[in-house]
Amino acid sequence: MNANTCNLVNSSPIQTSVYPEQNSSSPLSLETIILNELETRLGRMPRSAKALASRISVEVQRVCSKSTRIQKSGEIRSHQLYLIRHRLNKCLDYYQSGSERGRVELHGILSTIVYRHIAPAKAQLGFSGRYNLIEDFLQDFYAESLKAFRRENEVRENYQPRTQLELAEYMAFTEQYAKRRISLPNGYSQQLIILRAQTFARRQPKETTVDIERATEFSKGEDAEKMQRSAVVQQVRSQMVSDNPDPWEKVKRDRVMASLFEYLQNQGREDCANYLALKMQDLPASEIDEIMGLTPRERDYLQQRFKYHVEKFARISHWELVHQWLGAGLEQRLGMTESQWDAFLEQLSPQQQQILELRREAKSDEEILQILSLTPKKLQKRWTELLAIAAKVRNNDK
Repeated sequence: MNANTCNLVNSSPIQTSVYPEQNSSSPLSLETIILNELETRLGRMPRSAKALASRISVEVQRVCSKSTRIQKSGEIRSHQLYLIRHRLNKCLDYYQSGSERGRVELHGILSTIVYRHIAPAKAQLGFSGRYNLIEDFLQDFYAESLKAFRRENEVRENYQPRTQLELAEYMAFTEQYAKRRISLPNGYSQQLIILRAQTFARRQPKETTVDIERATEFSKGEDAEKMQRSAVVQQVRSQMVSDNPDPWEKVKRDRVMASLFEYLQNQGREDCANYLALKMQDLPASEIDEIMGLTPRERDYLQQRFKYHVEKFARISHWELVHQWLGAGLEQRLGMTESQWDAFLEQLSPQQQQILELRREAKSDEEILQILSLTPKKLQKRWTELLAIAAKVRNNDK
């Protein structure tokens, strides 16, 4: 860690009570205050600092001049200093994270906000399906945000953030831009990025091809049209986007979630169970971190553990429950078409074919162990490998 980074990490947020101007008859300009704070926090003056200070100063004065509440408060200067502190702290948070980690954090914040709104209302997409849509949506949103930044600041038309400080400023602006409240005709307001996500969702096709293993995925490439004509895909699709959702689907989903919570607790992973509960409430990543008292590094470790246990739950301990919920049980050929099923069987070893046949005959694990003279560990391994092969065939993975 270099000296500049140490200064940044050890520095405290701007405190308006320590500004020199409060003991002076000649208040400092907002731009000067920002520059002084940047030099204090960073231990140096980056070459793009003056332009940044100018933009923040102009923006803060614009916001305060347009706010009737602030104008009537009689404390315009205090509000200006508060807004400076808020904007500069957010910018320096991204600066401290660095360009790569800062992008990941911003992406995570925005993804969490739009997760529930990114898909058509009737498309009950799972995480993978929404993830694909979120990636497409946010690429467009980042471009829109950059255009808005150019429009609202005195920069050239082809301006691109180049330095670390400029990139941090742009990411802080993008987060703030996404969270802007937009007034609606009904008297309510909504965040701008949610309105954009809802518009994006309305433009999506009403019917979407479903990836059963990972909940959803869109057909791509030369075989997309053929996949859309598949009878099994059509059947699963109609269940997922039905105009009249079956209450039984909610019961099955709730059963899966309850089993997952119980599994995580039995594994001694109360932290993962708490994380799942908060994620299901669509809370922003920053709020989850605050509630659970997580540092960014601790959050990364928790997410890795969570992913590991969810995959183990879905592939090993509760595979049957999950596959039934997704309409991919043994009675549905693990969600494969007839031709896929034939191709799948050809890839199995003789022992795996025996295991599959015995399970389709509803034999218990104890009976299978006796018939094939296997240990529980080996049976579990063979079955997990079998499910992985099924997923590859089902998803046309080469």
